Parts: sequence; C-alpha cells; structure tokens
Amino acid sequence: MNREASVPEPLRRGGLIDLVAARFRDEVVSGRWPVGSRIPVEAELVTLSGAGRNTVREAVQSLVHAGLLRREQGRGTFVISASELAGPLERQLGGGTRQHYLELRLALDRTAASLAALRRTEADVELLRELRDRRAASWSSPDPRARAGADLALHAAVVAATRNPLYLDLYLSMLDVFAQHMRDEEGGDEDLGREAHHELVEAIAAQDPERAAAQVTLIFGPFL
Repeated sequence: MNREASVPEPLRRGGLIDLVAARFRDEVVSGRWPVGSRIPVEAELVTLSGAGRNTVREAVQSLVHAGLLRREQGRGTFVISASELAGPLERQLGGGTRQHYLELRLALDRTAASLAALRRTEADVELLRELRDRRAASWSSPDPRARAGADLALHAAVVAATRNPLYLDLYLSMLDVFAQHMRDEEGGDEDLGREAHHELVEAIAAQDPERAAAQVTLIFGPFL
C-alpha cells in the first residue's frame, strides 16, 4: 500500500494552509506589512506564496480570525495588529465601560510618557514632532477615523520610544479598541488636546518624565 497516498487530503491541505498563513504572519510581524496598510491583492499573494487561490484565501482568513487582519467590503484586507493578542484583548476590553477604558489609557499612556522621556533618541523626537503635527492637521478632516488614527499613531510612537517591546506589543494589541472609543472623547470640531499633545512631545524631547506624565493627565482629564 502506498503510505503517501493514504494520508487524508484535508490534512495535507491543512498543513499547506498553515505554512502559507505563517508566511503571511511573518510579513505582518516583521513590519513589511505595517499596521494600517492594505495587504497585497489575491493574485500577488498567490505569486508570493506559490500556493493556489483557495489556500491563500483560507490562510488570510486564519489571520483574520487571529485578529491580525480585517476585511473591509469593497476596500480590501488591512493589517490591524502585529500581535495575535489583539483578538482576545479586544473581546475582553470590549466589555468595559467608557470610564474603565479611559482609566486604562491614562495609566498606560502616563507610564509610557515617563519612560519615553528617559529613553528617547533624537530620531524618536523627530518622529514624535512629525506625528504631532499630523495629528493637529487631522482635525481639519470630518472623518473621525482619520482623527483617531492620527492620534493613536502619535501615542503608539511614544510607547515605542520606551524601548520596551512587551509594552509596545501590548499597546498595539489594544489600538482597535482605543479607536472605537475615541469618538466619545472628541469635542466636536475642536481639538481639546492640541496644546497638551504639543507639550507632551516637548516634555519627552526635554527628557522631563514628570512633565510628560502630567501632560497625559491633561489630555484625558476633561473626559474622566
């Protein structure tokens, strides 16, 4: 009896799907497919992986279930997290109240601001100032998703400046939940946190952890 021929087809195909999913996961985790970007179209994924279309579709779907990707009708598939913690955390955090969410963000962002002020590099400062300006400019957009994205990009960069990869991984896993809540924080067309965000970046640049943490309190204070 041919031992190879006796292996069930679903098992062999399932193994191939896992291999292709691992290849795509590596693109996300490595940053080659950064958070917020749209992944290549199906034909390109077929070329990249060398697998068939059905295998590619199922591999992508497995990463959707894992919380790394999200399909958007008519737009494509986007990277929403570089960590598979995102799915479980989103389900857990989704049950909290707005007050719970704000208290969590205040604690995380205050600590991150203090650490970033102690550990930031000149390159970090340059990036933070650029993201701060983008955030300020985003308030001219009527799209709350654009505002949330610009705001969270700045705060995630502050966390990255802590040089703590575990902190960053955890924070990135929560970004989708944070974005969902941000519409409740906005003061209409007025950017209530513009000045505090400006001072936050300058406090980090000045390597003043206490001042940096205080600015985070000012950012969230009006909403607590």
